[in-house]
Amino acid sequence: MKLVRGAWKILVGIKDFLVLVFMLLFFTMLFVALSAKPNPGAIRDGALLVSLDGALVEQPEEADPFAKLTGGDVAKQQRLRDVLRALDAAKTDDHVKAVVLDLDRFMGGYPAAISQVAEAVGKVRASGKPVLAYATAYTDDSYALAANASEVWVNPLGGTMFAGPGGTRLFYKGLLDKLGVNAHIYRVGKFKSAVEPYMRSDMSPEAKEAELAIYQPIFQQWQQEIAKARPKARIADYLAKPAEVITAAKGDIAKTNLALGIVDKLGDRMAFGKRVAEIAGVASGKPVGNFNRIKLADFVAAHPMPTGGDAIGVITVAGEIVDGKAGPGHAGGDTISAQLLKGLATKNLKALVVRVDSPGGSALASEQIRQAVLQAKAKGLPVVVSMGSLAASGGYWVSTAGDTIFAEPNTITGSIGIFGVIPTFEKTLAKIGVGADGVKTTPLSGQPDVFGGTNAETDALLQSAIEAGYARFIGLVAGARKMTPEKVNEIAQGRVWIGGTAHQIGLVDRFGGVDDAIAEAARRAKLDPAKVHAVYLEKEPSGWARLIESFADDSNDEGDWADEPAGADMFARVAIEQRALFAQALGDATRLARGGSVQARCLECGALGPATGSIEDRTLFDAIAARLGL
Repeated sequence: MKLVRGAWKILVGIKDFLVLVFMLLFFTMLFVALSAKPNPGAIRDGALLVSLDGALVEQPEEADPFAKLTGGDVAKQQRLRDVLRALDAAKTDDHVKAVVLDLDRFMGGYPAAISQVAEAVGKVRASGKPVLAYATAYTDDSYALAANASEVWVNPLGGTMFAGPGGTRLFYKGLLDKLGVNAHIYRVGKFKSAVEPYMRSDMSPEAKEAELAIYQPIFQQWQQEIAKARPKARIADYLAKPAEVITAAKGDIAKTNLALGIVDKLGDRMAFGKRVAEIAGVASGKPVGNFNRIKLADFVAAHPMPTGGDAIGVITVAGEIVDGKAGPGHAGGDTISAQLLKGLATKNLKALVVRVDSPGGSALASEQIRQAVLQAKAKGLPVVVSMGSLAASGGYWVSTAGDTIFAEPNTITGSIGIFGVIPTFEKTLAKIGVGADGVKTTPLSGQPDVFGGTNAETDALLQSAIEAGYARFIGLVAGARKMTPEKVNEIAQGRVWIGGTAHQIGLVDRFGGVDDAIAEAARRAKLDPAKVHAVYLEKEPSGWARLIESFADDSNDEGDWADEPAGADMFARVAIEQRALFAQALGDATRLARGGSVQARCLECGALGPATGSIEDRTLFDAIAARLGL
């Protein structure tokens, strides 16, 4: 009996200990979360620190909050509209003595987003406030921002490397053949190259033609924007003969950049920090190289969006369009339509802006979102579409519901076409001696048969369905753009266009950003654009999600500037891109295995985006790498 009572006391003690540990952990995490919460009252005179760590996106994804705890990578994403709002407010805020662009860990964004931020940086400089940019190594995207700064600094051991759009893509036909996987492709559109990785070992001539048609003007726009922002930068030879120029300088990239006027100063983080301190003041109690700084999150919180006047709803369709529900950064058909319908019922909206920043995805989910947008029209609300960096394929499908469409000159749009892929494994099974057979009562019994393969009847049926879906897509565009189906078919075929060309051929109406679209929506609702405010119809992260995210966040905004993690040099950036490429391959494999609904998705779009790839693909890669001990 004494043994039982002793065991019971031990169990009770263990229970009490675990409860205590849990309580301590909970309150520690609560303290961390409250400490990390943006504090508008913390704004003091100093330099606004815009640390663009990670990728610049329309709507950040929810990263795996436990990735950091398990040794994985917690990828960061910066919300475009927050950065733009902060830069706009910095022009007139007396607390801001300078703006610092920390681009050391910036992984880029799509061309339209980069151009918007670059323009905003230029406006801060034009207002008379100093803008100082720093990076260990500049790439195309980071330099597009830095070129608009008053002073461009680079680490003496770093430099610039401008590659231009383009690069390698993975093709899996040879691997699928070796594995015996039979990818059945159903598509319409000779330029619809999203399925080519599963049916070819290289790019088709049509795909190359289509990509060059968007890459070349985007690169030309990049060069024009650099020349306008920084006319003294002599980058022509550097772009045409980079190896020759650097070799002549005995491999000193940074010194060459300085001589060509591409950068203004060479220095490490400490030297840069001392320079900023001359303008913004020396941070008291901090080591040399620190300066008075204003955290971006605090500054954004101190400058909230207007709330006066009538409400213009803004529904964001960002990321891949998928069936069902999805978190931020993915456009779930159920999620987006529910958010929109709820907003229409409860927010007393006077007009609607549909902000599209998506390469497309599920045709079914795209139609579901379009139908929800049409409910706004049914209530008599004007509907204006604002295209961000991407509004291609399914993204354009959704856009057909708008009364008018705004885009940026380098928005990627079009890709009007659909496809479907069904993998079957009859050859794979045969390789290991497994057969498949059964009794069928109709030509479609057991079809599509992933074990025995599809038959001619099924293939004809599915191809016919894809062609009917394409005809519906063409009809939607024709009706929305006041064109004949024949005319739409000429500019469709899955071909991708940039905003400038899309405007010329009638796929978009006007150039401008989301603010221009909101103003137009107000005018269409017979309201004064100066007396309305935007209501973003999106779910805020839960308190628990914020708590976990803040606990996992290792940002060092309150630490020493000179001691913050160094940015990636050229070799490190290659490693990051290789990691993203492998992660993409794993993601492509899982997407093929999952199958899914008919797709209206743009493949070319991803090549112009951040080098990090999607968070979902990287999370899968991290899990497998951890399992293999890599």
